Amino acid sequence: MTYPNRRLVIAVRADPVICGHAGEARNIAEVALTRGFDDVRLLTWPIPALQAAGLPLKPLDRLLPYSPGITVERPEPVGDYRVPDGRHLAGLTGRLVELLMEPVPTTCLSMYLVPHTAVVADAITAVRAAGFAPDVHTVAKAVGSDVTNVIRSCLREGRFGAAVALFATFLSNDRVVAVSEYTRDEIVAAAEQVDARCGTGFAEQSRRRVSIGYPPIDVSAYLDLDPARVDAALARRGLERDGYILFLSRVARAKGIYDLVIAYGQMRCRSRVKLVVAGTGPALEHVRAMAKEDDRVVFLTDVDDDEKPLLMRGCAAYALPTRPEPDFVETFGIALAEKMLAGGGPVITTRTGGTGEAVGDDAVIVEPGDVGGIAAAVDRVVLEMSAAQRKDLEVRGREHAMAFERTAVFDSLFPQEAKSAGVR
Repeated sequence: MTYPNRRLVIAVRADPVICGHAGEARNIAEVALTRGFDDVRLLTWPIPALQAAGLPLKPLDRLLPYSPGITVERPEPVGDYRVPDGRHLAGLTGRLVELLMEPVPTTCLSMYLVPHTAVVADAITAVRAAGFAPDVHTVAKAVGSDVTNVIRSCLREGRFGAAVALFATFLSNDRVVAVSEYTRDEIVAAAEQVDARCGTGFAEQSRRRVSIGYPPIDVSAYLDLDPARVDAALARRGLERDGYILFLSRVARAKGIYDLVIAYGQMRCRSRVKLVVAGTGPALEHVRAMAKEDDRVVFLTDVDDDEKPLLMRGCAAYALPTRPEPDFVETFGIALAEKMLAGGGPVITTRTGGTGEAVGDDAVIVEPGDVGGIAAAVDRVVLEMSAAQRKDLEVRGREHAMAFERTAVFDSLFPQEAKSAGVR
């Protein structure tokens, strides 16, 4: 059998999940092919499992293809109904064991600590226990829900054993990364609470070892958009350039969608611009019901990755008034940076969690939960802001967001691979 020279395995919730980190995994995989990896695999979940979980999904018939050399694996579950929650984990772990048993130098990147980092750790333990000596390097990246959902719920509910297990697994990796400075600070703060309760030493390790790895973005998908393509995409949706406010994200309370819909009813500019809610999520049906009497609120649930930048480019303003909730705080805001790259109307958002890192000083900022403030900000952008002011925000925003270009982010995440590829 002929084996590849170097392999990258990314354990992640990949497409078709509507999640910025699914796109992050795609971009890392694509760049890896230019950095000496000749076999790149996304180890992820079967489509029926994603559907059963109720996750918001992209249209299955319009997913962007991956480049040759990238394989998406969706291992089938192991066992029957008597193993209610572990069947899919066993499938993921078993497939990674098979890959690690092959004599191929392998880098394993896990995104979402629960459960993907545990899958990687269990697979490596099993392979070594079986008598193999895998040449493997591990990187674990803590993303938003790891901290704001899993870790915080452990601390809030006093489930310190689960928190200890999570930190121990995370810090057992060769390299540990947080998606933003805010996330890193939250990791350290949570570790301090666990240490105070359990006598562990996770906080010191976290301060010393956790680095920042911002999400990588394929900037080529957002720059230099053909105006004719933008206009054609808008026409298909019955929209006009600068004729709508765009909310494009997961439709959930923490994204500020309720605040935005209520604010839209108060806006002076509503006769000039529609509100387009693009996405799916747990709050979608409730929000539909809220807006059923308003024919100027448009819902799009089938936007794919090709159409997304075109809708961003054509809007009068992009509003994501994200707010902190017990189960979620925006730890970066990939869509905000993508919108800045696409250009078009200004971004209106809040400084919640890591959004300040995503937008810098180049967005219109409102307070979380301030319905009146959201209405006033949109009115100012649509009715009062001059063309020169809008252009200034557009140019500065694009310059800021270029820092998240996927090749540069990859090289900072995998400096040894970049060095081997001759990148200085």
